[in-house]
Amino acid sequence: MSEGLDVRRAIPVVHGDDPAAARSFYEGLLGMRVSMEQDGMLLFVSRSTPTTQVIVIWPSPTALDPELLEVDISIEVDDADRAFARAEEEGWPIVRGLRDEVWGIRRFFVRDLAGHVVNVAAHLRP
Repeated sequence: MSEGLDVRRAIPVVHGDDPAAARSFYEGLLGMRVSMEQDGMLLFVSRSTPTTQVIVIWPSPTALDPELLEVDISIEVDDADRAFARAEEEGWPIVRGLRDEVWGIRRFFVRDLAGHVVNVAAHLRP
C-alpha cells in the first residue's frame, strides 16, 4: 500500500456538447452550483458537500484547457511531484508529463488499468 499521498477529491469528467443542457441537469435537476465556468468547461459543485463535483467539457477552439478533452477523471492530490514519481517508478503509462499550468495547478496525465486517462493534479503553492 502506498503511503504519503493525500487525495483531496476525485472528479468525473463528462463529455458533452450542450452547456445549457448540462446546466439544466446538474444545476436545475440536481441543485449543484457552477463554481468554475470557462469556454469548453463547467465545474459543478454540490451545495452540501463541496468536494462532490462533476466537470462537463465540450470541444471549443478557444478553450483554456483543450487537453481536458483527453481526460476521464481528475484527481486532486497534495503533491503532484510525488504522485508522478510513484507513477513512473511503478511503470504506469504516462500520457502527458508533469508540468505547471497557468491557472495554478501542477499536473500530469496517466492511464489506469481500464484505459481511462486520469488527470492527477495539485494546486501550486504561492
